[in-house]
Amino acid sequence: MTTKTTKQRKIDDFIDSIDTADMRDGSHLREIASAAKARDAADEKLHAAVRAAREAGDSWTAIGLVLGTSKQNAHRKYGH
Repeated sequence: MTTKTTKQRKIDDFIDSIDTADMRDGSHLREIASAAKARDAADEKLHAAVRAAREAGDSWTAIGLVLGTSKQNAHRKYGH
């Protein structure tokens, strides 16, 4: 059984309250919420991977190259 967060319950409650006369259904909104959750999880994973790379001694130049950006942009986004 999956435990829903307060935020997820609020989203679900909102979607369930949508008047179907105004919209076809809430499935597209649920898809947006799901994609946003997946994006957030991927972003957390990426931050952790960059931290691990830095702790292992990888340079900002190498990290930037892998991310398709400059070392400055990589450091600006992930160097906190």
